[in-house]
Amino acid sequence: MKLVTAIVHNEDAASLVDALLEREFRATRLHSSGGFLKQGNATILVGVEDDQVDAVLEIVSANCHSRRQFVNPMPPIMEPGEFYMPYPVEVEVGGATGGRCAGSRPPRHAA
Repeated sequence: MKLVTAIVHNEDAASLVDALLEREFRATRLHSSGGFLKQGNATILVGVEDDQVDAVLEIVSANCHSRRQFVNPMPPIMEPGEFYMPYPVEVEVGGATGGRCAGSRPPRHAA
């Protein structure tokens, strides 16, 4: 049993979860944010058998694309009277960052 974790851009999260469900992989979506752009992300968790990890990673790769975007950099700390004119900078956003963790099945309790 493995836990596949993918941190993806918000724009890709819905299509990724839909694609996982289409292939009958159950997924949990957690809203997250971070990085130097402070933009919203989604953390997708999928528990699968060892032989299904590659299939899940292929779905992630097929549904999460990087894109280029212009952002205004944060102004530096300045002394009074100084002037800073930020110029937009083109950066790459999106895609997916992920990994897998070994796990074991939790024990089932009889009700």
